Amino acid sequence: MNATTSDKKVVVVTGASTGIGLACVETLIDAGFFVFGSVRGEEDASRLSQSFGDRFAALRFDILDDAAIDAAAQEVGGRLNGETLAGLVNNAGVAFPGPLLHLPMEDFRRQIAINLTGQLKVTQAFAPLLGAGNDRRKGAPGRIVNMSSVAGRFAKPFMGAYNASKFGLEGLSDSLRRELIVYGVDVVVVEPGMIATPIWDKLNSHDLSPFDGTIYEAAGRRVQAWAVEHGRSAPPASRVAEAVKFALCAPKPPARIAVVKNLLTDYVLPPLLPTRLSDWLVARWLGFDRLRAARDKKD
Repeated sequence: MNATTSDKKVVVVTGASTGIGLACVETLIDAGFFVFGSVRGEEDASRLSQSFGDRFAALRFDILDDAAIDAAAQEVGGRLNGETLAGLVNNAGVAFPGPLLHLPMEDFRRQIAINLTGQLKVTQAFAPLLGAGNDRRKGAPGRIVNMSSVAGRFAKPFMGAYNASKFGLEGLSDSLRRELIVYGVDVVVVEPGMIATPIWDKLNSHDLSPFDGTIYEAAGRRVQAWAVEHGRSAPPASRVAEAVKFALCAPKPPARIAVVKNLLTDYVLPPLLPTRLSDWLVARWLGFDRLRAARDKKD
């Protein structure tokens, strides 16, 4: 189906193959949108195209490939027939867990490149289609939805690279939202907590052996087991997709939308606690206080 022959509003969702991205595609199509979804592999492109038929079109690009992103934006622009793109959902992302002192620098660089730099590149490429540019397009300005995380508000140990990328995305989104006021393009941040997606199966099998022999070995495996257990029982990805739909469709959406199991304990309270108290609580939970005492006694 050519999007130009449809009366549906058109959105782009990155990282559409699984998890939250796939849930966003399903929810937005059900809400009447035509969805362009980015995937990296041909197999995923074929699978999604078969599932959603003429309501969906796959875009093939890696978020680290600037040329492919530009080509995808040009493809979408060519099918809009001068209309504005209704929305861009920057969902693609990854996580590289591990203690920062021992995390390979390549992992940290890729974390920032994918979760932060890549989001800006995609935004720059598609912004003119949303109405943020010199091109005169028909229709109201579109919206940008950036998929952040509660990890962009409260940093947890062994997720330092991911925390850095999401804290950065929060700041980037605030600056972008204020800069785009002149074009009428809004930026909304969705902040999920733990969500039940296939990521927890990946985390369960994630190899932590590179950190064996460090002082963080036992605590790292404890955090891994805890995260997998709680992640699998977390709210479904459809909850996040509903928040994305609200961000795109509400007349005046809030700048931030939290999607958490318990709003008070999972979102509101942690950033309000005194920083040193939070440090102490985390250290107690991980057993760092006992490790520190043992090291001091040995010395």
